[in-house]
This record gives sequence, structure tokens and C-alpha cells, in this order.
Amino acid sequence: MNILVTGANGQLGTEIRTVSVGSSHRFIFTDVTSRAGVDTVYLDITNLDAVRLICDSERVDLIVNCAAYTDVEKAETDQALADLLNHQAPANLARVAAERDAVLIHISTDYVFHGDIALPCREDWPVDPTGVYGITKLQGERAVLESGCRSLIFRTAWLYSPYGKNFLKTMLRLTAERDSLKVVFDQVGTPTYAADLAALIRHIVETEQLDKTGIYHFSNEGVCSWYDFACAIRDLGGHTCEIRPCHSDEFPSKVRRPAFSVLDKTLVKQTFGFTVPHWYDSLKKCIAILSTGEIFSL
Repeated sequence: MNILVTGANGQLGTEIRTVSVGSSHRFIFTDVTSRAGVDTVYLDITNLDAVRLICDSERVDLIVNCAAYTDVEKAETDQALADLLNHQAPANLARVAAERDAVLIHISTDYVFHGDIALPCREDWPVDPTGVYGITKLQGERAVLESGCRSLIFRTAWLYSPYGKNFLKTMLRLTAERDSLKVVFDQVGTPTYAADLAALIRHIVETEQLDKTGIYHFSNEGVCSWYDFACAIRDLGGHTCEIRPCHSDEFPSKVRRPAFSVLDKTLVKQTFGFTVPHWYDSLKKCIAILSTGEIFSL
């Protein structure tokens, strides 16, 4: 099978590159950015003709879309680009997938929910995004579904990895540099180690379960606040910075973030027979990798 991966130099794309080693399938890793020493094909997924050309020439059977506009704050003033990457680009991928009878795996977000109910969000819950980021990601979901292509949509949350910019790496740096800092405790969810989501995708591909189309939720197991997450990062990083819990309104924001965005993973576990690790166990693994000092910057 020929598998096209978009956003291949981002957090999830990099982890998919890692888990693809040893696979019998052929992977074509694409991005609009390049990285020294890494084989990446240039592809602008906002260009329908370019998507069609590479999918036809490479005889693509599966598209894994890891590309997205993820700056939640900036999206509020950069609506056109957020819509282009989170809505129009997935529509292009879905259209070409439908033309080729290929499968599309698309990554979405917990931000499609309002986050005002203190229960784990199920896939069939009503959606109600509160900002441009969530709205454009929801429009991307709908474009994929309306295209008629065979698709698996995975909503995830609080994604981190050893690569790029993310909360984990920011907290490791700040707790090493500062004596104290504040982190919000009134936003609750579950961190997602990108390597675990990549492992799920590989599991689905290798066990030939791409026919199980639909919307699924995936994050690690367990529940924590950003404050709890930060404390765990500090402790596992061997730092002594004092972390004080605070309310969200102490950090003014252009967008309202979900207060409770725990995702119910019952469906994904039952459907694909996949064991989801606890967030703390995965965090330990990620920090151990970072401690080797061999991680590159995206």
C-alpha cells in the first residue's frame, strides 16, 4: 500500500515516520517545510491540483493528514489562513481520496466541543466550538465527511512530543530557568503523547482495519489539569521550581479554551483492540527520550 503523510515534519508526522520503520508499506512523507537529513517531498495541500498530481503519480491508497493550523490564539486574528489549512486543505485531500477510492485518516481536536460539561466527551455529542481554531477544525471534519471518501477522523487533545514547540518542552525550560511560576488548574483534560497516536495509526494500518470508518476520540488515559501536568513535568525533569495553581482569567486570552476536555476513548479501544497508555507513563517515556539530548528541533 502507498501511504501519503502530510505535515510530515510536525510532531505527529515525525512520530509516524518513526513507527513506519520496518513496515511493508511504502510511505511518502510530505510537507511545505524541509529538514536537514530527512527525506521530505514538498507538497502544498492547499493546492488541489498539486494534491491530485502527487496522489495519482504515487498511486496513493491512504492519506494520513497531520497538517494543521494549531496556534489557537493567533487563529483569532489569522482566520483566513486557519480556514485554509484546517478546512480547505482537508477538503482537497478528501476530494482526491474520493476520486481515487483511497482512505483518508484526518486528525481533529477536542476544541470542536464547548467544554462546559464535566463528563468525558463522546463522539456522538453535539459540537459547539468557541473560537476560530475549533470552528475551522470542525469545518474540516465536515468537509471530509461530505466528500464521500472513506475516512477515519481522530479527535485528540493536548498533543506533545520530543519535537517542536509544545507545553512539555516549554515547562521543562521554564522550570529549569525560574524559581516559581503559575499554571492554570481550572482547565482539565488528558495529555496525548504523539508517539501513542502514531502507534494507533500504525496498528490500524498493519492490522488492516481501515474499513472501520468514522469519528473516534484518542488521547492517553487518565485525567489532569494543566497544573497537574506541569508538576509532573517538573518532577520527572528533576527540577525544583515552585508551581502555583491559578485561574484561567489570570492569563487573558482571545479565545475561551474548553474547561473540561477529557475525551471518552471507549469506542476507539473497542473498535480497534488497542491498549491506550496512561498519560503519566507516556510522559515518563517522552522525557527519557529528551534526556538523551539527541532530539532535533523542528
